[in-house]
Amino acid sequence: MTHTRYAFVKAQWHADIVDRALEGFCELIPAAQVDVFDVPGAFEMPLLARDLASTGRYGAVAAAAFVVDGGIYRHDFVAQAVVDGLMRAGMDSGVPVLSVSLTPHHYQETEHHNAIYRAHFVEKGREAARAALAVTRARAAVAA
Repeated sequence: MTHTRYAFVKAQWHADIVDRALEGFCELIPAAQVDVFDVPGAFEMPLLARDLASTGRYGAVAAAAFVVDGGIYRHDFVAQAVVDGLMRAGMDSGVPVLSVSLTPHHYQETEHHNAIYRAHFVEKGREAARAALAVTRARAAVAA
């Protein structure tokens, strides 16, 4: 069965940047085919992604977050845990779970950096949509 619905999970930390990924995603996959879910932060994405993938309603699940070094914890550990969790969600559910999670090494909350990452997230959203469409087609061909 070829699914025509997709789930998009987005973390609310830096939502002004992260939400741009959904814009890029919906440039290639119509918004009417995308169910959108917000979570507080990146760390909450893998569990919801797994739950969504396990419903059998979606051809793929995309998850977007912007994990930055806030000086309190090691953001690279959080980012690694999130990406590992998203991969495991896909493997456990049998549904592709795509990461649009970025962890810049040098981010400063300036208008210049924000503009760069907003534009980058639009492109990453497009890339996730291309991947979702391609893997959905490939899996349909394998199942045929």
